[in-house]
Amino acid sequence: MDDGSNRSEWVRACSRDELERSGRRLFRAGAKQIVLFATPKGVRACNNRCPHEGYPLSEGTLDSECRLTCNWHNWKFDLENGANLYGGDRLRTYPVTLRDDDVWVDVSDPPAAQRQAEALAHLRDAFADKEYDRIARDLVRLKQAGGALTDALAAAILWSHDRLEFGWTHAYAGAADWLALAEEAGTDSEGALVAVLEAMTHIAEDSLREPEFGYGEASLPYDEDAFLAAVEMQDEAGALARLRGGLDRGLGFADFEPALSRATLAHYTDFGHLLIYVVKCGRLIERLGRRVERPLLLALVRGLVYAAREDLIPEFRAYAKALASFGASPARPLDRGALSKAGIGPALDLVAAAGASPPLELYATLLGVNAQRLLNFDLAFDNRNDKPVADNASWLDVTHGITFANAVRLQCSKFPALWPAGLLQLACHAGRNLGFTDPKQDPARWQVSNADGFFETEIAALFDHGIEEEIVAVHRVKTLLAAREEWRSGAAGEDAPRLLAAVNRYLHEPIKGRHPRRTARQAMAFVAREG
Repeated sequence: MDDGSNRSEWVRACSRDELERSGRRLFRAGAKQIVLFATPKGVRACNNRCPHEGYPLSEGTLDSECRLTCNWHNWKFDLENGANLYGGDRLRTYPVTLRDDDVWVDVSDPPAAQRQAEALAHLRDAFADKEYDRIARDLVRLKQAGGALTDALAAAILWSHDRLEFGWTHAYAGAADWLALAEEAGTDSEGALVAVLEAMTHIAEDSLREPEFGYGEASLPYDEDAFLAAVEMQDEAGALARLRGGLDRGLGFADFEPALSRATLAHYTDFGHLLIYVVKCGRLIERLGRRVERPLLLALVRGLVYAAREDLIPEFRAYAKALASFGASPARPLDRGALSKAGIGPALDLVAAAGASPPLELYATLLGVNAQRLLNFDLAFDNRNDKPVADNASWLDVTHGITFANAVRLQCSKFPALWPAGLLQLACHAGRNLGFTDPKQDPARWQVSNADGFFETEIAALFDHGIEEEIVAVHRVKTLLAAREEWRSGAAGEDAPRLLAAVNRYLHEPIKGRHPRRTARQAMAFVAREG
């Protein structure tokens, strides 16, 4: 049994004469390729493969200061300790001794705990610079040292949570879904690596070159009403102090979840993002453990405090009146036909008037209408350059009708008093997105005949998506998994085919990642009106 101690494994590499004749000597020890150099500072040994892309360092250039250059990409290493002088991957070096006329090298590996710690330290450097390929290599090194990929993701949360100025982003939400996919990958080690790599890279993107944004140290006894009042007042220090007080006395996510869910639905908060984040926060903690609980909750509460409250803008001001009248009329079915043609105000009126009906019946209709919005999205909004800023809409806007719906069903089923707010906010999605649709779309071409096969194929495609922008890629992951969850739950009812067709179209239509001319034109028009 390996007790973690370092056991030396000295092997003869070559004679002194062989090394001195050429100044360098390549030899193999099992799977290891090691190169020896005769330097002014003595004999030095290192891996022959450059840790960047594997080119042979035996073909490199050695200077008088014991610095080795890989001539393929000019990476430079200090042979005294393996340090990368350009800040990239370190080079593995090996102890050397001279015995009589021979050169001996210790080819043993350090203890597993040491190799795991080194891999995580190197990974942190790669993460800080968002070096995609290097993050992948260091994840593999961690795994080979006996570490878990989930340890790396947990570390990424600890490294990043205080560099998110306004709290949670899509990166943490996407990490929860990628972790679920990593579990599904099972024995597919490559798939599990992709999942954690994608999650970590997005987190690195959102914290890249950001300073630390502290959370303070104040602690107050946790009281749900006091916590909610602080969030409502946008009092970050007060809300964080109440949260910290609860954490300090051993409370966990499950204890805070009712208040977090209430706070997110107290307003049409950031078009529903924060309710999604509550769900994903619980799932990350469930998979990664309490080591990530405090950082995730601190960042989530900060996000709640800073989130926009869309119900306070003119477009959604009918929301408060609809919430006050929700369910006051006798139970009646929600008119699907009328809702499918309704803007924000009429949609809110329709749902409020039908509020006495069973919540899951209302939910199924609203999910179906939001799926219809996704299915009918007008690509002109993504492609035209002559529209005002208010008409800037993309696929990502209309996918939120699906991902938010998923969160509404989950959280309102747990906390039924929240159904009125959740259903009316789904009506806000449906009403707002009506203006971004093209009713001439032909849904037949996007119909899915085999749901199981569809999800299997499209989820497999996520592991090689080829999308450069993290925000675009993560929406594919989140939308596909939310749709699958709703389909599996049966909550979509008779609208399940429409839901699948909508996601199918979203995944296979073109998506613009950048809008240079539109941005320039709108900036010029905006500044011209500033006066």
